Amino acid sequence: MHGSPHIVSDVMTEAVVAVGRDASFKEIVTTMERWKVSALPVLEGEGRVVGVVSEADLLPKEEYRDSAPSRNDQMQRLPDLCKAGATTADELMSAPAVCVHADATLAQAARAMAFRRVKRLPVIDGEGMLCGIVSRGDLLKVFLRPDEEIAEEVRREIVAYLFPGEPSPVRAHVEEGVVHFSGAPGDPSLAPVASRFARAVEGVVDAVWD
Repeated sequence: MHGSPHIVSDVMTEAVVAVGRDASFKEIVTTMERWKVSALPVLEGEGRVVGVVSEADLLPKEEYRDSAPSRNDQMQRLPDLCKAGATTADELMSAPAVCVHADATLAQAARAMAFRRVKRLPVIDGEGMLCGIVSRGDLLKVFLRPDEEIAEEVRREIVAYLFPGEPSPVRAHVEEGVVHFSGAPGDPSLAPVASRFARAVEGVVDAVWD
């Protein structure tokens, strides 16, 4: 559907702050504070993503600063205890990194974030090299599309295809991201098909028949 951003490269941020494996704990914290980010990709070589270090990876050092871990903690939170003593990105990072390819759909990126419970994903190319980062907020940018732009796409890609005619027996307009169909389709079974197609359009909140 022309005009809809369908893939991650359409919405990702290309300027990415990252660190190397040997970045120190303090360097990581300083970089996060300077750039106002809560996670950093960890790179090696010419830019291959090998991990991600986040605020969650750094917190165990503060959590266990003034108390010895209980036996229960020792048994259940061994990874966190290891990170409490870590001093470099290589020791702190979560690896392998949960990444997404630049040509992945926004839905695929959203599912990856939800399944892995992360707020952002490094974006890589076919060689595994970092080319951007995509956040939850980036995926929501599609809902900023103007209603009329969405409506034009629905009319062109859905109404004209399912309900041809001059004029078409079905009309469509959009309010607050909701597609409103009206009219009398010649084949009633096409109504739910139109709704399903409309909900797949980037920026659509819902589709209803008035």
